[in-house]
Order: sequence, then structure tokens, then C-alpha cells
Amino acid sequence: MKIGFLAMSGLRAHDPKLLALGLTMPGILERGKVIATLPSLGLLYLAAVTPTGHDIHYFETEGDGKEPAEVYDCDLVAISTFSAQVFEAYAVADRLRARGVKVAMGGLHVSVEPDEALAHADFVIVGEGEAVWPALVRAIENGTAQRVWNAADFGALDIHDLPVPRYDLLRDRPYNRFPVQTTRGCPWRCDFCASNVMLQQPYRKRPVEDVLRDIEAMCAVRKRPFLEFADDNTFVDKVWGKELCRRLEPLHLQWFTETDVTIADDEELLTLMRRAGCRQVLVGLESPQQSSLEGLELRSNFKARRGPGNADAVRRIQEHGITVNGCFILGLDRHTPSIFQVVLDFACSIPLYDVQITVLTPFPGTPLYDRLLCEGRILEPNRWELCTLFDVNFQPANMTVDELRDGMCWLAERLYSEECQEQRRRPFFEHNAATAGRLDCRAVGS
Repeated sequence: MKIGFLAMSGLRAHDPKLLALGLTMPGILERGKVIATLPSLGLLYLAAVTPTGHDIHYFETEGDGKEPAEVYDCDLVAISTFSAQVFEAYAVADRLRARGVKVAMGGLHVSVEPDEALAHADFVIVGEGEAVWPALVRAIENGTAQRVWNAADFGALDIHDLPVPRYDLLRDRPYNRFPVQTTRGCPWRCDFCASNVMLQQPYRKRPVEDVLRDIEAMCAVRKRPFLEFADDNTFVDKVWGKELCRRLEPLHLQWFTETDVTIADDEELLTLMRRAGCRQVLVGLESPQQSSLEGLELRSNFKARRGPGNADAVRRIQEHGITVNGCFILGLDRHTPSIFQVVLDFACSIPLYDVQITVLTPFPGTPLYDRLLCEGRILEPNRWELCTLFDVNFQPANMTVDELRDGMCWLAERLYSEECQEQRRRPFFEHNAATAGRLDCRAVGS
């Protein structure tokens, strides 16, 4: 068979005022655009586990959601999407099926809404797809494929067995970053987080040797790529993290990752990360207000426990020459209209090199969505296209919808102004220019 792997691309807010602001103010959709333009690592893994003997191709939709014409030459197309683009993905799937192309859909959204997806796809994969996909392809060849395939029926996925993603399928596309996976999942269970809740899997670390193997394969396709570790929380295990950094250092590559504030507790790890090429970490700070953090993390109240030390933690990370992209969620239940000024003051006082502000977003399948739906606070249920992290689709507890929308715009105008960004970033360069030599000469234990 000729098999296509089709990734949805592009991320667009629907709120007209916020969208216009995002087009004119640097930064507000910056991180979202990076995510949306990354190659789909999940599809590259599916391509890698596809049984031999098939002609496989990687495609991406255009920014307007249109699929390339070549995808219609395929016998089978696997589509990967997230909630905000699922209706566009369904429309593509409908067009493909109308032309006789079989469609398989999977991913986070489809895993919690399989019945919805079945109206648009021939086959639906629930959960992690690497173990499921080869069996599905063989069943399609034999004409015996059932419609719903649940990863739970194939046992727990051993990530030690993951193959090298098919980076070679990317050819010469002009990506700014290339994804590599070092871990899967996160030990914390935040009520708003979609990935852990949807896939229902524990935190898992890949062997360092396998990570290096994948990077070598990527470097064969693209010379000196900028890496993005496609993880939710990379450096939970500090001993493993240090070994990864020691192995990365000789490669002289640069990379970005997401992790939590606990990396600030380990100076040796921070020094190794910098030497290994870490340029920025994205950290979910969520709110400067301690009361707003209570209960966000369901397992051990991690966010609230760490909240009082967040400012100092960010400073320690940035003092090691690693910029921090601090993420804040606006519209938490204890937030009032004063939160916008509080976030601005907090970000500028540290100062944070980069800031990502998002609106509290009830993704399907999360405890947050279930709670807000039960409380009658979801404004338009099943409007998945509003799950952009920038559009408001719920009734805040302590402000009006308009106050949240207007406050988001007010804060964005100030945070992302050229003057504010220059003021926030200048201290980082001044400090690290003065300490660069001393940082590189620090002794690091084995």
C-alpha cells in the first residue's frame, strides 16, 4: 500500500481582538507557532514501525488547513491532530474518504473522543500508537481490520523498544526545530493537563543511548539541527538527566525542553545542562499567587508546594546561562481582575527572559473539563476549536468573561512590547557576560 502520514499544522486564536494583537505584537503566539510548525514526532514513530513492503510518505497541511494534493494518491492516510484543529482534521478525513482513501485517526483528542472520530475515520486508535499501528496495517492488508483499536489491548508500551523515528521522510522542509523524545509523561497530575490524563501512562525515561542514536539519525538528515525535546517534564530524574547532558556535551548542539522548577535545586545539573547546549527551558509557573496554585496538581499539590520559591528558582536557572520561558495560566478560580498586573509585576521583577500567557483551557478528558461541565461553566460544550489556549470558553469564578479576555489583551500588550522585552532580557545578557568564564570553569562531579 501507499501510506501517507498527515500532520495538521498552524495554530490560530479565534478571538478577533486577541488574534489581531497576536499578529502585531511579538511573542503572544510565538510559542504556539513553534509547536505548530514542529514535525509530528508521533507520525514519524508510526512510520518507523510500519511493516516493510509499503510506500510511505510524510505530509503536512498548509496554514489554512488545506491538505496537499499528493495525499489523495495514498491508499491509507494516518492523521494526527490536537483538539483545536480536530474539526479541520475531520474535514480533511471526510474529503479523503469521499475519494476512496482509507483514513486512520489517533492522538490525544481522538483517544478521549473515539466515537466522535468514528464519524469521520475508517479506523480510530486510542492511546499510544506504536504497538497498535503494525497490527492495524496488517489487518487492513488482510481485509480484517476492526474500526477501533485500543492500545490497552496490546499491553504497556516499552519505550526501550522504540525505533528511530523516520526523520528521513522530512527531506528538506525548512523547520526551525527538530523533535527528539527523551521521556514520556510527567509524574504530576495537573487538572488542566491533557497529555497525561489522555494517555493514562506513568512517567518513563528512554535509555540515553537510544536518545543519542535518534539524534545521530537526525543529524544525518539535517546538519547541526536545533533540538526540541518532545517531553512534558524532561529532568524529573536528576541522575539520569546528568548522564544525558554529559553525553550531549560533545555533540555541540543547542536544544530546548520543558521541565519543572526542581532543576533549580541541583546546581550540578544546571551547569551540565548549559554545557550540553540547553538554551531555554519552559517551566509552568501557572500563577504568582500562592492561593491560586492550591489543588492544581492533584497528586501531591506540587504546584502549590513549590510556588513560594518559584521566583528564586527562575533566577538560579537564568544565572546559569539558561533562559526561562515562564508560563502563566489566566482565569484560575481564585484569579480576580488584579491578576494581570500581578503577573506583569512578577515577570518583570525576576526578570523572566520569556513569558507565555495562556487562558485556562478545559481540554476534553481532563478533570478540569469534567468539573467545569458539571458546574455549568463551559460556555459552549464540544467547541473544540476554541481549545487554543488563547480563547475563553468557560465562565471564570471571580471575574467576567470580558474581564478575562480584556485582561489577557492588556497584559499581552505590555509583556510583549519591545520596551518590556528589552528590559526583561537585558539583565540576563549582562549577568551572563560577566560570569560566562566562571560558569564554564566550575567543577562538575561525576
